[in-house]
Amino acid sequence: MDLPLSITFRDMEHSEALEAYVRKRATKLERFSKRITGCHVVIEMPHRHHHTGRPIRVSIDVVVPGGEIVANRTRDDDHNNHDAYAAIDQAVDHACRRLQEYVQVQRGD
Repeated sequence: MDLPLSITFRDMEHSEALEAYVRKRATKLERFSKRITGCHVVIEMPHRHHHTGRPIRVSIDVVVPGGEIVANRTRDDDHNNHDAYAAIDQAVDHACRRLQEYVQVQRGD
């Protein structure tokens, strides 16, 4: 099954490499549910004038029948969030945990 995935870049240039990495990592979500009807990933670099460097924020919104799972990784104090690939990894892992918990509750586990 192909994951219905859309990717949005905010306040930063579009990157083919980041988009390909998100597509590769997002396939991990299908391990927990084959019934995903939508997945929207937002990668943004918000403006922070009082910080050196600009942290990457990644938000993943997964839509499944009967629910929606939202996972955000926005810990500005985490120096790994200046690395887009690390922020994507953290967000996908968080979304997988949330999706796994949702599926277990739906099954009554």
